[in-house]
Amino acid sequence: MKNLIPSWIRVPVIFFIIFGAVEFFIDSGEKPAFIEYPTVLLFLLLVLLILIAIEAIVGALENVMLHKLDEEAKARFLAEKEKTYQFTWLKETYKKLLGQKPIEEEGEIILDHNYDGIKELDNNLPPWWLYGFYASIVFAAIYLVRFHIFNGPTQLDELDTQLAEARIEIEAYKKTAKDLVDVNTVVLLTDAEDLSTGKSIFETNCVACHMADGGGGIGPNLTDKHWILGGGIKNVFKTVSEGGRSGKGMIPWKAQLKASQIAKVASYVLTLQGTTPANPKAPEGDIWVDETVPTESPEVQTDATNTK
Repeated sequence: MKNLIPSWIRVPVIFFIIFGAVEFFIDSGEKPAFIEYPTVLLFLLLVLLILIAIEAIVGALENVMLHKLDEEAKARFLAEKEKTYQFTWLKETYKKLLGQKPIEEEGEIILDHNYDGIKELDNNLPPWWLYGFYASIVFAAIYLVRFHIFNGPTQLDELDTQLAEARIEIEAYKKTAKDLVDVNTVVLLTDAEDLSTGKSIFETNCVACHMADGGGGIGPNLTDKHWILGGGIKNVFKTVSEGGRSGKGMIPWKAQLKASQIAKVASYVLTLQGTTPANPKAPEGDIWVDETVPTESPEVQTDATNTK
C-alpha cells in the first residue's frame, strides 16, 4: 500500500479512519468526543504526531538507502517511484472497466464505415455497464415475483406499519412523560412519593388560604364533601390549574406549577377528605358525588342487613 499511495494522502486517510473509530465507539452525546473529552483530543494529536514521525523516519531511511545505491540502481528506483505516484494502477483499472482495446490493437475492430475520413470502432460494451445491466434484469425479476406475484408489502403497507409503531411509541412516552397530563388524562395518584411531593407543594403554596390541615381560611374547607367547582381529581386539577371563580377565587397555578405537580397536589388535596381539621370552616358549595363510582342499591343493602 505504501508503494501505491503517497504519504500526503496516506497520513490523512489513516488519521481520519482512527478519528472516525474514536467518534463511533465513544458516546459523547451531541458534542464530538474530542470536544467533550480533552483526553481524546490529546490522543488524536499524539496519533497524528506518530504518523508524521513514522513518515519522516521512513523517508530518511529511504534517502540513506539511495545514497548506498549506484547511479543505475538509483535511477531505476526513482523511475519506479515516479511511475507508482502517477497512479498507473488506477489508470490500468480504469482501462479494464472501459473494456476497450489498446490503440495498438484498434486495427482489428475498425469497421468498414468511412465518413469523410472518420472511422468507427466496434468496441464491446464497457464491463461496468454490461454487468450493471444484467444486475438490473435480475433485480427486476426478483421485484416482479416479490411484489406483483406474491403481493409483497407496498409503500402504503409500510406507512401503516410505521404509523402503528409511532402510535405505540407515543402512548409509551405519555406514560413516562408526566408533564403531558391534562384535565382529560389526569388520574388520582396514590403513590406515597407522589403524595409526599403534593403535600410539600400544598404546604408551600396553599396553606395561606386553606390552612395546613385543609380546614379553610380565606379559601374553602377541603375536608368536607362540599365543593364549589366540583370534586374528584379532574375537577380539582382543573380548579388548581385554571383558578377558581372569576374575581374572587383562587388564582390559576398553571404558570407556576408543572402539570405533574398540579396532579400531585390535587391528589394530596383529595386525601384530606374526611379528616378533622382543628378549626373547620363552614361548608361552601354543593355536596359532590362521584358518579363514576357505583353505589349499592337499597335492595342490596337490605339483603346485606338481613344476612347479618
